[in-house]
Amino acid sequence: MICSPQRKNGLPLSQLHDFPNHPFKVRDDEKMEETVESVKAYGVLVPAIVRQRPDGEYEIVSGHRRKRASELAGLSELPAIVRDLDDDAATIIMVDSNLQRENILPSERAAAYKMKLEAIKRQGERRDLTSAQVGQKLKWAVERVAEDAGESRSQVQRYVRLTELQPELQEMVDTGKIAMTPAVELSFLKPKEQELLLETIDSEQATPSLSQAQRMKKLSQVGGLNEDTMLSIMSEQKKPELSSNITLSGDKLKKYFPKSYTPAQIENTIFKLLDSWLLKRQRDQSR
Repeated sequence: MICSPQRKNGLPLSQLHDFPNHPFKVRDDEKMEETVESVKAYGVLVPAIVRQRPDGEYEIVSGHRRKRASELAGLSELPAIVRDLDDDAATIIMVDSNLQRENILPSERAAAYKMKLEAIKRQGERRDLTSAQVGQKLKWAVERVAEDAGESRSQVQRYVRLTELQPELQEMVDTGKIAMTPAVELSFLKPKEQELLLETIDSEQATPSLSQAQRMKKLSQVGGLNEDTMLSIMSEQKKPELSSNITLSGDKLKKYFPKSYTPAQIENTIFKLLDSWLLKRQRDQSR
């Protein structure tokens, strides 16, 4: 249910609560620092969207980062628009308003797509009367999520599969240790098998390739994936070099930096460039 919004000049931050199971992390990073400086200079220019809770306080639908920036800026209130939304409508707005952000992790996108898909499914199930109609609604739900996000239908389904991974494996996808395609295959492993995989990854110091993930999935489907078969598959991959001693010659580096740069400035610049490279890799692997 959606009724006419009610504009509020400012709601106390103490009365604003996070959306349940909000999939997008609010990070105190460089982007947050920029937002804080903007809030200090100009205030919050775009009101948050909230809905009232039964206890009279409010739940944030859109505006979690603005709330955090306001806290860090020393403000006590947040401009907000109060809307009368049911759970499914609020979920859809929450997801759509956050998917435009940069640097969304694969696990965040996966959880968001799943939440929105389930909300649309519930809306369809309430409105249709026959199983055939519901089936058409479910197919349309995936297509709607895909169209709204600018993704293909199959890519949305692949992301949703990531929610079946253990949190530790999802984190490996987020950090680029496991690519998207093998991660989807691994999502079909049973929870106990995924726990065994984590132990094997730790002992072998290696993560599965696409071919290895596909073989583990096939063995799992026929009940043949166990400690021995998993170790046999994972041991095929050469262990990575464990040495962390890498030396960069100053003579080779100096042509890339102004003469006034100190070693600390050079090191800081290199790591910033590596961070940008890592983010690009993560985005490429999630496609």
